[in-house]
Order: sequence, then C-alpha cells, then structure tokens
Amino acid sequence: MAQRVDVSEDAAALLRRLREDHGQPLMFHQSGGCCDGSAPMCYTQGTFMTGPADVLLGELEPGTPEPVPVWISKAQFEYWSHTHITIDVVEGRGAGFSIEGPTGNRFVIRSRLFSDEETEALEPVTTG
Repeated sequence: MAQRVDVSEDAAALLRRLREDHGQPLMFHQSGGCCDGSAPMCYTQGTFMTGPADVLLGELEPGTPEPVPVWISKAQFEYWSHTHITIDVVEGRGAGFSIEGPTGNRFVIRSRLFSDEETEALEPVTTG
C-alpha cells in the first residue's frame, strides 16, 4: 500500500513539541491558497472543522500519543492526487493561523509525483 502523506524527522519533532505544549491531539489541513499560500496548517483537533468538501490524505505517526490526520479540500486534492506529500519544517514564520507560528518555524510541503507502481497501490480516500 502506498502512502499519500509522510512527515520529515524535523517536522515530527516539532509536532511532538506542539502536542506537549498544547496538550491536545493535532491535525493538518492543507490550505488551498489563502492564509499563507498553500501551506499545511496545523491545528489542535476540533479547532478547524472538516466536512464533506474535505479529503483525508492519511495519518502521520510522528511519535505523538495519537496519529495526526492530514486533510485537504476536494478541489485541492484534484490537483494533488498524483503527488506524494511530505510535511517538513523550515525556519521562519508563516502568515497563517497554524499553531507553530510562535516557535519561529513553519511547516512546508515537499512533493513528488507517484510512480506508476505507487499509483496502482493507492487506497481510495475518505471524505469528511
């Protein structure tokens, strides 16, 4: 089975820190162009409400007590459905509502096209 989304070691470390600092499970929603371009926005679960217009790309296992779900809008998913996404982190502050802002870091997306073999091994996505 091919995964649609993954997390870098540096981003996983920041997620563990954010989980500890906020004391709540985390989630991502891949922005579709507003609020800092197309950056992955990290929220505590329940702060950002997903719905039928959102697609669950997968769940990250960064070493937090629970997986971190990664959502994207259906419209954005149409553009990104052929790509593997890795959530990474860089120094600098984003302009969005993502909770890592005060840390002096920001989450970013690294992407690559799926191979033919990976495309065949993808499972269907779940919608909100």
